[in-house]
Amino acid sequence: MKKIIQYLKEVRQELKKVVWPGKDEVLASTKVVIVSTAVFAVILGLVDFLLVQGIDLLF
Repeated sequence: MKKIIQYLKEVRQELKKVVWPGKDEVLASTKVVIVSTAVFAVILGLVDFLLVQGIDLLF
């Protein structure tokens, strides 16, 4: 039990050292993730469509 308590104390000390991002940085990162996900989805959908069309031409 002592090891668990010591571990939790060390975790708490390390979390005090963490520099959390500000609101603006979080919003900017979120926008980047949303846009890049949308772009990737469109590209993947286009590739899928082209592959299906190619397979339909073969069979």
